[in-house]
Amino acid sequence: MPATPLALTQGDPAGIGPELTLRAWLERRERALPPFACIADPGHLADIARQLGWSVPLRLCDWGEVRASFAEALPVIPLAPDAGRVVPGKPDAATAAGTIASIDRAVEAARHGDVAAVVTNPIAKSVLYSAGFKHPGHTEYLAHLAARDGVEPRPVMMLWCEELAVVPVTIHEPLRRVPELLTTALIVETGRIVAAELRSRFGIAAPKLAISGLNPHAGENGTMGHEDAAIVAPAIAQLRAEGIDARGPYPADTMFHARARAGYDAALAMYHDQALIPIKTIAFDEGVNVTLGLPFIRTSPDHGTAFDIAGRGVARPDSLCAALKLAARMAERAATDPTS
Repeated sequence: MPATPLALTQGDPAGIGPELTLRAWLERRERALPPFACIADPGHLADIARQLGWSVPLRLCDWGEVRASFAEALPVIPLAPDAGRVVPGKPDAATAAGTIASIDRAVEAARHGDVAAVVTNPIAKSVLYSAGFKHPGHTEYLAHLAARDGVEPRPVMMLWCEELAVVPVTIHEPLRRVPELLTTALIVETGRIVAAELRSRFGIAAPKLAISGLNPHAGENGTMGHEDAAIVAPAIAQLRAEGIDARGPYPADTMFHARARAGYDAALAMYHDQALIPIKTIAFDEGVNVTLGLPFIRTSPDHGTAFDIAGRGVARPDSLCAALKLAARMAERAATDPTS
């Protein structure tokens, strides 16, 4: 376990984040979870616990008190109550300020060394947008908060489970735009970040990267498109010239069976579904979203706010628990790596 606790953000308070937080603490022993504190309105957490009939004692504390408190109560770093009453399943722009404040305080704690990592509960971008939020999403806002001297780091999204780590080079883009957005430089930069963090935060001395093609059969010698030969292959050659063990381009439809996965540490896919379909098939409930490239560790459950089931107590905490455990594992590894 890392010497310092983890910071867990509240996410959208009308989503499933609050009940997942409560359930994670209730199952802390059987799941062997690391100590964490949730940055949230304690009154709302207490309301959710009461509505669900769960006995979860809360303890308001500062970061230095989290580890000592965790065994007997859920540590809470208190936020001011949101404007109005939060109703599970009913997103409200009035809660946006609290959601953002929770993220801000988690990052501040990470930057000051008060916590070993940041774990974020799901947010609803539409709710934040309606309140004037100017960033494309959660990850971009974290990069903004991590900026030094006005320069923001480039975050890379990795989806992780014990059986597979996969990175989409382009992320939330319409499929028709992917070929114009995909460049050799983008693939190389992504590969560098992934290889560096597999070394420093996952303890893999010589990471192996498998890189997919864009087109079916990786272009099949140009008969199904020229991007694989013109864009992807040169990126692989450049990564290899830099000492990174990158291989491909491989046909995406043969990269993710068990025997293929045994041959690499992370797969780089060219677009969103090419990456996310295999990991959601393998580990739908246990997948973790990891943000690489930030000066602090950030993990998150690989699911959304699930407003449709919020407040019913049926949401599974598996992905949040996996995110907490992975964050602690990464922090412990990073603490022993002088390059981190």
